[in-house]
Amino acid sequence: MVHRHMCKNMRIRRGEFERIRSVLSEAEPDEPLTAREILDLLEEHGEEFESAHRVATVLGRQAREGDVEVIREQPYRYRLGEAN
Repeated sequence: MVHRHMCKNMRIRRGEFERIRSVLSEAEPDEPLTAREILDLLEEHGEEFESAHRVATVLGRQAREGDVEVIREQPYRYRLGEAN
């Protein structure tokens, strides 16, 4: 049961990350963005996310896999790596 729950959460996160990646790929930002700026872009492109905190959570988890660079300034900024 726990394994099935973890797999479901991983799929959800992957789906959220892919939505973020898709919008940022289309927007082609020149510099790293804050979670709030990314949330604003998502909303402009018709993608719903519950909060900037959720965007930061999704990107922070993907950073562990090397797909996202987290720039630890105040506020944090995020830069996505190239899609594989």
